[in-house]
Amino acid sequence: MESVYVLIETDSGELEKVVAELRKKQGVREVSAITGPFDVIVKIETEHITEALQTIVHDIRKIKGVKSTETLVCIKL
Repeated sequence: MESVYVLIETDSGELEKVVAELRKKQGVREVSAITGPFDVIVKIETEHITEALQTIVHDIRKIKGVKSTETLVCIKL
């Protein structure tokens, strides 16, 4: 299983809507509102890393109210 975290900045006033949409996406395991320069952190778990990246590019970045994302890929040591 591969894990990816996504930090998301939302447009003003769109946080609750974005969080609700994120919870519907395939592979999304956790969604939390956070403080700091980003508004939301999402944990995605998929069988292959390419599936997680597809979810980010084709699903998460297209959610209305998502202003920017930063992807953190977990590595196994």
